[in-house]
Amino acid sequence: QVRLVESGGGLVQPGGSLRLSCAPSENIFSTYAMGWYRQAPGKQRELVATITKRGKTNYADSVKGRFTISIDNAKRTMYLQMNSLKLEDTAVYYCNAHWSDWGTQDYWGQGTQVTVSS
Repeated sequence: QVRLVESGGGLVQPGGSLRLSCAPSENIFSTYAMGWYRQAPGKQRELVATITKRGKTNYADSVKGRFTISIDNAKRTMYLQMNSLKLEDTAVYYCNAHWSDWGTQDYWGQGTQVTVSS
């Protein structure tokens, strides 16, 4: 069972930055596609950013140009660098690992709260 441990959430002012980290219990980056999702109060969970095993990234339109998803294999950690944060970025952010080579399998982190407030 793959476990995903998240960190880095917190309170930040509008225009500020945060970096979220996701550390899997084992090295899965060559096997799983990874991603960050978020869920704001009263809204459905939505895609924020994904990164494939090949390193191809994809972003929600709402965060393009502001967020960057990356993986540091040496540190066995996935990051979400969030810059120019807006009030609407406030949400619980979840780390996701997705496998779909010969089926479908998903692992999720516990979620970390990001609050953007002045």
